[in-house]
Amino acid sequence: MRGAWHPGPGSGHGAFEGMVVFCLVLSCGNPSAWGIRFDDVTGETGISFVHTDGSSGQRYIVETISAGLALFDFDNDGDIDIYFLNGAALRGTVTEVAPRNALYRNEGGWRFTDVTEQAGVGDRGFGVGVAIGDYNQDGHRDIYVNNYGPNVLYRNNGDGTFTDVTQEAGVANGHRVGAGASFLDIDNDGDLDLYVVNYVDFTYENHQVTRFNGFPAYVGPMNYNGTPDTLYRNNGDGTFTDISVLSGIAAHPGTGMGIVCADFDEDGDTDIFVGNDVAGNSIFQNDGRGVFEEVGLVSGLAYDLTGRAQGTMGVACGDFNNDGRLDFYVTSYQRDLATLYANGGGGIFQDVTRSTGAGDQTFAQVTWGNGMVDFDNDGDLDLFVACGHLHDNVALFDRTTSYRARNILLENERGQRFINVSDRAGSGLQVRRSSRGAAFDDLDNDGDIDVVILNSRSAPTLLRNVTENQNHWIQVRLRGKAANRDGIGARVKVWAGDLFQVAEVHSGRGYQSHFGLRLHFGLGPHTEVDRLEVHWLGGTVDRIENLPADEEIEISQGSHPK
Repeated sequence: MRGAWHPGPGSGHGAFEGMVVFCLVLSCGNPSAWGIRFDDVTGETGISFVHTDGSSGQRYIVETISAGLALFDFDNDGDIDIYFLNGAALRGTVTEVAPRNALYRNEGGWRFTDVTEQAGVGDRGFGVGVAIGDYNQDGHRDIYVNNYGPNVLYRNNGDGTFTDVTQEAGVANGHRVGAGASFLDIDNDGDLDLYVVNYVDFTYENHQVTRFNGFPAYVGPMNYNGTPDTLYRNNGDGTFTDISVLSGIAAHPGTGMGIVCADFDEDGDTDIFVGNDVAGNSIFQNDGRGVFEEVGLVSGLAYDLTGRAQGTMGVACGDFNNDGRLDFYVTSYQRDLATLYANGGGGIFQDVTRSTGAGDQTFAQVTWGNGMVDFDNDGDLDLFVACGHLHDNVALFDRTTSYRARNILLENERGQRFINVSDRAGSGLQVRRSSRGAAFDDLDNDGDIDVVILNSRSAPTLLRNVTENQNHWIQVRLRGKAANRDGIGARVKVWAGDLFQVAEVHSGRGYQSHFGLRLHFGLGPHTEVDRLEVHWLGGTVDRIENLPADEEIEISQGSHPK
């Protein structure tokens, strides 16, 4: 593994005068309106979950990669709930109570209740990645957990409980080292298929340890063989068929970590981006029938600007410059920049990290969970990066970094450049942990996006977005009919005045996590959406005009045909 104006370095009197004029226009009398701010509200939430990586001092590589988390509405009450993954005792570790995953129901007012036992989702396997999707189209979102060891599929019963249907569905995936996972519709038939990322071929028998300056340390993925991922086709009857070979996926073994499934070439079907650890990223281009060609090199997404393979961890997707094309942002290992790839059209991407500042302050850190999110509702996507080293003793052999680190917030300046605002973004950006998965949604339904971070060997961090400004927003939930129930893979376009935005619904994203079935669009000063279009998988389009801002809307497929 390896809106608001901010003066840049060296800004002089001219820049100050520009700021005065700009503040007069935006009415900057309220200092909090100058930028994004988060409060650390973890202690107020009632959440008692603590992550474990199952370590006993043996330094198994799987300890370093756990874990992701999921934000989703499991009980259809309109509030976003939280599902945390946990590790398990590895060989040599003794525990009185076996760790388990934890589901917390959102009660509103930043209070959460642990409902794991009654819901029946307390898997005690070694959790790594998670994806959410309504695989059986019954209106209730199901959970897939990607483990080190057999995986688990929980079917949502719709009454607050889940049933483990892994064996009957046929998706246990053997005994492998898991990573990210994603539900997607590979052939536009309306059923959600399942992509499962596999990391390396680690076993206790081939376990290795290295030493840095005489101190014991974890080995990297290149000490093991890479493994092919697994693709399951949904049979439509509650079962899945492994089509990894038939689809072309199995021909390309890798060291997969994060994943996002998105239509990167804009041809109406869903493609797959798998971030590989110290190897070129895998980009699987869909032919529309669920057969894939690996095009990482020709797309420009396999390697960074210098032609080097990065230790890719998380993969985020969004249109950072509002040109109507989806871009990708990946995190990586220490001494690599988190990297932004701009979509130039035609399935070709360019590394624009240095020209945009999208990697600022990431070089010294190991970076994991990430998101492209409009935190201040000004109409462009900001960047959030979760940081923390994997070596708990790194201070003994490397003084340039740290095991526990602050996370990074980069504010988007009109799609042109990112400014690091971490130091002035509130108490939430002062927390120091060794973070892994990060997920983003509006936990209190107040119209701005909050953050939940899973920290290795620690309690999670919950950040409440307390940014104050006069900007507006709209949130969109989709309900498919011919397409899958939550519209996963659908593309939504929004026009408001001179502002144009595009986003897709994804299942499984970032660092082995899941969030964002409800799409969020910041609208800046606009109080109305002039036009909104939903481009469903399969080709149908719904169009709605003259929508009021500051509301959540639900759009059913076919309710507003174009």
